[in-house]
Amino acid sequence: MDQSIVSEPVGPADSAVIWLHGLGASGDDFAPVVPMLRAAGLPQTRFIFPHAPVQPVTVNGGMAMPAWYDIVAMDLARKIDVAGIRRSATRVDQIIAAQIADGIESTRIVLVGFSQGGAVALYAGVRSAVPLAGILALSTYWVGEQDTSLQPGVPPAELPIAIHHGTQDPVVPFVLGEAAKESLEALGYATEFQAFAMPHSVVPEQLAVIGQWMTKRLHDNSR
Repeated sequence: MDQSIVSEPVGPADSAVIWLHGLGASGDDFAPVVPMLRAAGLPQTRFIFPHAPVQPVTVNGGMAMPAWYDIVAMDLARKIDVAGIRRSATRVDQIIAAQIADGIESTRIVLVGFSQGGAVALYAGVRSAVPLAGILALSTYWVGEQDTSLQPGVPPAELPIAIHHGTQDPVVPFVLGEAAKESLEALGYATEFQAFAMPHSVVPEQLAVIGQWMTKRLHDNSR
């Protein structure tokens, strides 16, 4: 069984949000935002917060911690653990498939990820074989250039992407968020970008924007 925190709505779920946490964290990190997002217009949405597996992380001295893939270096030009990202993306595929099997259309599913989880959300969403409502990438970066075998699962014009990044982020520099937008747009993706005056975090005014974006995406994709 998949290791995730799942917040069910009252009554049948008509949509789903899959939200991936950052390095060293857990699915518990973002679960507290659910009541606010439901109130923003998502009363029948199922929220799924997977826990990353515990594994050794090179930049952590090889110590084990929750991670979607290994981080081998912190410099901007570092080599990415593509094999690890593929494994995590496959898990996301499985969660999406489970939602579809439960009666939720793929176009009623949003992927969200923060930091390392955001990199996986972008990668998994781009290669997804089923159309999604959209991807929301928070304080993260794009890893696609390092996987020459990566192919879009659906036409780029059909996958909306939004990127949020903090102008004061000391962990994932702001320039990486901007670079992600440029790279995805070059591939044909309609990509929104919003900057927030914050460090490597999520702030209340941003959560309001997230609620509006999710509501728009899921309402626009209703059948």
